[in-house]
Amino acid sequence: MRDFSSFKRVVVKVGTNLLSSADGIDEKRIDSLCSQIADLRDMGYQVLLVTSGAIGLGAKEIKHKNRVVHIPMRQACAAIGQPILMEHYRRAFSQHKIVCSQVLLTRNDLNNRKTYNNLRSSVSTLLALGIVPIFNENDVISTAEIGSAFGDNDRMSAMVASKIDADLLILLTDIDGLYTGNPKSDKNAVLIKDIVKIDSTIMAYAKGAGSTFSTGGMKTKLLAASIASMAYCGTVIASGYEKDILVRILKGEEIGSYVHPGRKLNQRERWIINNSHMGTIYVDEGARQALFGHHSLLPSGVTRVDGVWEVGDVVAVGGPDGRVFAKAVPYFNSTETALMMGHKSQEIESIIGEGKKDCIFRPEDVVFLNDAESL
Repeated sequence: MRDFSSFKRVVVKVGTNLLSSADGIDEKRIDSLCSQIADLRDMGYQVLLVTSGAIGLGAKEIKHKNRVVHIPMRQACAAIGQPILMEHYRRAFSQHKIVCSQVLLTRNDLNNRKTYNNLRSSVSTLLALGIVPIFNENDVISTAEIGSAFGDNDRMSAMVASKIDADLLILLTDIDGLYTGNPKSDKNAVLIKDIVKIDSTIMAYAKGAGSTFSTGGMKTKLLAASIASMAYCGTVIASGYEKDILVRILKGEEIGSYVHPGRKLNQRERWIINNSHMGTIYVDEGARQALFGHHSLLPSGVTRVDGVWEVGDVVAVGGPDGRVFAKAVPYFNSTETALMMGHKSQEIESIIGEGKKDCIFRPEDVVFLNDAESL
C-alpha cells in the first residue's frame, strides 16, 4: 500500500481520448470524474483539475475528422470547444453542489514572475472558497511559434502542480501506466509500479504518440512527472478507465505507476527551471566546473551567446560539448553578455559602464538540470 495520508492538495489531469466519444464528449466519463473529485473533497483533499479536450470537441462540433494541425484551425476549434467542455463540467459538478471555475493559461503566464504570483494568489483564493479550479491551455491565443504554448497538458499540469505546492499529480490516460514494452504487442511487458528516479533508462521505455486529437504520449507524462518531482510532488500515471480510480489511488492502492518525489527546490528555483529560456550562454570547462562548485559565472568563462534576452529573463547554460546543463537568470541582457564574453571582470565597467555587477550571474541565480530534464 502507498501512504498518501499526509497529502492535502491534488492535481488531476485528464486527457482528450478519455473524454471523447464518437459524437463528441463522453458525459458518463465526465460525471464519473466529477463524482470522484467530490469524494476526494469529502476525504479532505483540495483538488485542482487540468483538462484537455477543447480542440477535439471543437473539431467534432464542426465535423472535422482528421488531426488538427494548422494553427488557425486549432485556435478556432479551441474557441468552439472550450465553452462546450466547461458547460459539461459545470453541469456535472452542480450535481454535487460544487462550483467550478475556468483558468486558461499560456506558457507566458507562468514565465512572467508577476503574472505567476498573481496566479498563485487567485488559485489560493478559489481553493479557500471551496471552488474547483479547472485549468486548460489557452489554445485560442497560444502558439509554439511565439513560445507561448506548453506543448501538451501533461507538462502544463505538472507546472500547475509545482506552482501551487501540490502533494500529488495524477495523470489519467488510456493505459495502466509505464510498461517495459508495449503491452498490446509484447506479452513479456511488465508494469513498472514504482519509479524512484526518472533517468535515461526509464525514458527509454516511453514510446509512441497520442491519439488523433491528443498531443501527449508516455514520454510527455514522464517529463511532467520529472517537473513535479522537483516540487517534491509525487505523480501517479494510471488508466482513467478503471472504476473509482481517483479514490483508489488516494486510499493507497498500488495502481498505475508511481513516480516518487525527488529533490525539493524552492519557489524561485522552480520558476527558473520550468521557465522557457530565451537564449543560451555557452561556457568553457573551467567555468562549468566553477558553477558546479557554487561559484559565480565570470565573463571570461563565456565562449558563445545565442538568442536575445533582457535582464531578468531565463537563459540556458551549455558546456563546451554543447549540452545544456543548467538554467540561470543573468544580470545582463544578450547584447551586454556578448560584449563582455571572454573579458575579465575588472573590464566590465569599461565595456558596459559604471554600476554593473562583476559577474554574469551568481550561484543563487542558477539551477542545474538532471538527466530527464536534459533529454
